[in-house]
Amino acid sequence: MTVKPEWLRVKAPQWQRVSRVKETLRDLELNTVCEEASCPNIGECFKTLTATFLIMGPACTRACPYCNIDFEKKPKALEPLEPLNLAKAVKHLNLNHVVITSVNRDDLPDGGASQFVRCVEEIRKISPRTTIEVLIPDLCGDWKSLAIILKVQPEVLNHNTETIPRLYRRVRPQGDYQRSLQLLQQTKKLNPQIYTKSGLMVGLGETDEEVRQVMLDLRQVDCDILTLGQYLQPSAKHLDIHAFINPTQFDDWRKFGESIGFLQVVSSPLTRSSYHAEQVRELMKQYPR
Repeated sequence: MTVKPEWLRVKAPQWQRVSRVKETLRDLELNTVCEEASCPNIGECFKTLTATFLIMGPACTRACPYCNIDFEKKPKALEPLEPLNLAKAVKHLNLNHVVITSVNRDDLPDGGASQFVRCVEEIRKISPRTTIEVLIPDLCGDWKSLAIILKVQPEVLNHNTETIPRLYRRVRPQGDYQRSLQLLQQTKKLNPQIYTKSGLMVGLGETDEEVRQVMLDLRQVDCDILTLGQYLQPSAKHLDIHAFINPTQFDDWRKFGESIGFLQVVSSPLTRSSYHAEQVRELMKQYPR
């Protein structure tokens, strides 16, 4: 299972076209999940001046065996200039839509909620037309911390369920499937105007029926947007790929998701939770709140 099928082959990034993004990130001492998690779409996204900013990192307090983000280093104290620098990058790159995500910071009393808030506030000050998506960890089930984030009203609240319940102990040993569902449910309860979003990796040993059940569970908590993509092993020390899922299966899941009420389903082998995230701006026009 070492040879990737043709549909997973990605053109090498044309680095001369993405230098502006990389230079901005280095100048302002910012991290992106595009780089830290070895995303296969980094060339395409950077070329179109899109980036998913990784705050409070790059060291994570959890050790999920599918993820390429470092968990062996000790997390550092929060950088007070990070929110302002992130906002400067958004302004400099003229981003219409920005995704802000983070490592898990279980060492912090609020799980990092206050840093998300500061980032959103700084962006709104100097780039008020930019729509904002926050891709947050589960906050250890602390809904007070969730409420702190929701008060600044990001347009999209994203939290990935990542996999099916049966595989959680192996894939997300420090996560909890029901807790992830509850986070999305609480978001709608606290602020029904916010679009909620979640994502799944496949190819880890799940069945079609199990994937569909997760999709149904997400609709039960009124999740609006879903992404589905193929898991790719970052290195030999990470979880093995159980199967490469054919694009036709992704298309079947997309059709099923649309039939049960998701406003948008992005489903393909190379889809990641932030891939083409800017398309939500059109979704907001079509389904205004």
